[in-house]
Amino acid sequence: MSASARIKVALALSGGVDSAIAAYLLGRTGLRLKAFHLRLENGSAVPPGLPALAERLGLPLEILDFREEFAHLVVTYFVDQYFRGRTPNPCVRCNALVKFGILWDKVKAQGATMLATGHYVRLGPGPDGSLRLFRGMDAAKDQSYFLCQIPRSLLPHLRFPLGELTKQEVRGRYENLGLPSLANGQESQDICFIPKGRGAYQEFLWAHRGCRGCSGDLVDRQGRILGKHQGVENFTVGQRRGLDTPGREPYYVLQIQPECNRVVIGPKRELFSPGLRARGMNWLIDPPVRELEVTAVIRYRHPGVRAVLKPQGDSRVKVVFATPQAAVSPGQTVAFYDGDCLLGGAWIEEPLN
Repeated sequence: MSASARIKVALALSGGVDSAIAAYLLGRTGLRLKAFHLRLENGSAVPPGLPALAERLGLPLEILDFREEFAHLVVTYFVDQYFRGRTPNPCVRCNALVKFGILWDKVKAQGATMLATGHYVRLGPGPDGSLRLFRGMDAAKDQSYFLCQIPRSLLPHLRFPLGELTKQEVRGRYENLGLPSLANGQESQDICFIPKGRGAYQEFLWAHRGCRGCSGDLVDRQGRILGKHQGVENFTVGQRRGLDTPGREPYYVLQIQPECNRVVIGPKRELFSPGLRARGMNWLIDPPVRELEVTAVIRYRHPGVRAVLKPQGDSRVKVVFATPQAAVSPGQTVAFYDGDCLLGGAWIEEPLN
């Protein structure tokens, strides 16, 4: 590829409203753009209106088939985590390994020096002048939580055109431009590869595992048997639905013990934890050597809690909450903030007792 033909910015174009407006805004800057659409799911097809959308935006379009990589890195992980009694976060993993991992490697080989997406996040300087990642201006659409595991070294190469906009503003621009309608402008599902409908999770897990989990005991904290379950993969910490237990007081899943095929349940007051331990800490700032006051977000849409983060070495951290939190779920992602600034994130190993 000649130097003059080499692209400057690679844009991930899903065919949705957000990525379309991100492409439109970047196109107005005069940068050399190329759109890339990722095929991730088996049986998925390229949205029929996508080529027309790219043409309308004046962008060359390339379809990348990442179905094999996505199945290996995301879907297999997702299924395995449930059968291990953990609550996976496939969106965080997909962003870290696929969208900001193998996609970046692919477009960089074509000469791209920047990667742009339609995420609602912002880039800007921190107090020390270093580049930081911040929550999007639209608090209801902020997606910074999902980016807590991307490499810090990638930040200078990223562009997020929607970070300063609200979803309403983005949708308004889309309608005013009269761009081709794809997927009827619907929002994407929380987990893109899981079909909708009651029981869809379980059916998906069983189909990909090729079997169902074994039945076992529902027990309380003291080990007393309260009932039976049909497989640990059917449960997550904090779950209430599907627990057939005696008494009027609602019971919740407190802990999942796959090694002995037990699910520990109890009243809501027993669901709270004073903190957590986590591994795989990914820092988007210079790693602190001492304990740090942060806001910890233990799941998407969690409002966050003031906490003290204590580095433990080997990318492990201990987190002590200012107030106990409900349903700290092993396998989930915990993200750390200083105000709107995303400091990084880790994978929850266990709640503190």
